Amino acid sequence: MSRQYDSQLIESVAVRRRRLREAWLFGAARSRNTLDEGVIKLFASAAVAAVVCAGCVGYSFVKHSQNKGDGAPVSPSPTVSTPVTETPSGTPSIPVSGTPSIPVTGTPSYPVTAPSPSRS
Repeated sequence: MSRQYDSQLIESVAVRRRRLREAWLFGAARSRNTLDEGVIKLFASAAVAAVVCAGCVGYSFVKHSQNKGDGAPVSPSPTVSTPVTETPSGTPSIPVSGTPSIPVTGTPSYPVTAPSPSRS
């Protein structure tokens, strides 16, 4: 006999929770709208999938950053300033190690022509 009372109590609590949830979701129109239990499971599974995906991305990022620098913080490389010198003609040139210095001129080495207007 006590088992019957327990099952009635559990069922009444479930009905009360469902009614409160529908009243909270739908307000005064709760008698016309009902929330299917499958929809709740769909949203819950989407939330769990999003958390799992975020965890996988975070784990991948941490592993990639550890493999990249063996766990040591990456410091920026020092910059070397290259002096700009002027050639005898007065144009600036930037020396590059291992190659001869080439003067930079203001005119291109190929002929530049303006496009002719097309007649339609």
